[in-house]
Amino acid sequence: MAGLLDGLASLGLGNLENAKVFEEPKKEEKAEVKGAPKIEEKDLVYDRAYECPVCDKKITGKVLKSGKTKLLRTDLDMRPIYDGVDFLKYDVVLCPHCGFAALTRYFKPLLSAQIKLIRENISDKVRLQPYVGDTYTYEEALERYRLALACAIVKQARPSEKAYVCLKAAWLLRGWSESLDAGEAGSDLKRNELLEQENEFLKSALDGFISARETESFPICGMDEYTVDFLIAVLAARFKRYDLASKLISSILVSNNAHPRMKEKARELKEMVMQEMRKNK
Repeated sequence: MAGLLDGLASLGLGNLENAKVFEEPKKEEKAEVKGAPKIEEKDLVYDRAYECPVCDKKITGKVLKSGKTKLLRTDLDMRPIYDGVDFLKYDVVLCPHCGFAALTRYFKPLLSAQIKLIRENISDKVRLQPYVGDTYTYEEALERYRLALACAIVKQARPSEKAYVCLKAAWLLRGWSESLDAGEAGSDLKRNELLEQENEFLKSALDGFISARETESFPICGMDEYTVDFLIAVLAARFKRYDLASKLISSILVSNNAHPRMKEKARELKEMVMQEMRKNK
């Protein structure tokens, strides 16, 4: 069967007699689909400017970028857990010049008497190491919380502030424990050590919030009466102070002002407490 180009040889174009009239369509090379670049912790923080209320120097501290983190869930004691970052590592502002440290909500102007106390008991004695990384490690973050607690004690802060520092330090330790690799040598020992420290901070937080509830007006640390009562009840139950936990749970359940969601959480806690009480009989 003659081809479409047969006879071209006589024209000196024999090499084209078998040429294809139409080229086969080229297969489009599929672009390699790459996943979205992984967001690292350093991408979620930035350096925010502050003015130290003790030494008046301009400083910076790392904070989370608003809107960049997603809340996944909260623990029973209201510890918030975010995707990709532990925000608790970034809730203490520390002045590298005078050593004054406080939770972000308390890093604000002080009384002259408090400034004097900080300068005499903190600034004149503290020896700080610079924080040079793009993020804070858990070790660095815990150091900052301890400095914040020391400053709160020295400046004679309200019980609620000291309790809140202790609570958040405990949450930080829990996050640190959860971040440990189960297969890493010594991880179990480290986890037990962190749990012991967490419990110590939580016991102090419990005592502090009980004191704050008796001596301070609401809101306390931004929380209303029912939220504080629920938090105290959770902590009391953790340390087997079931009478206190049950009393506060009941006060929430019978209140006409407590939010329905808070009442639901109180009912769930009540069931947990009753189960624990039955176990311990």
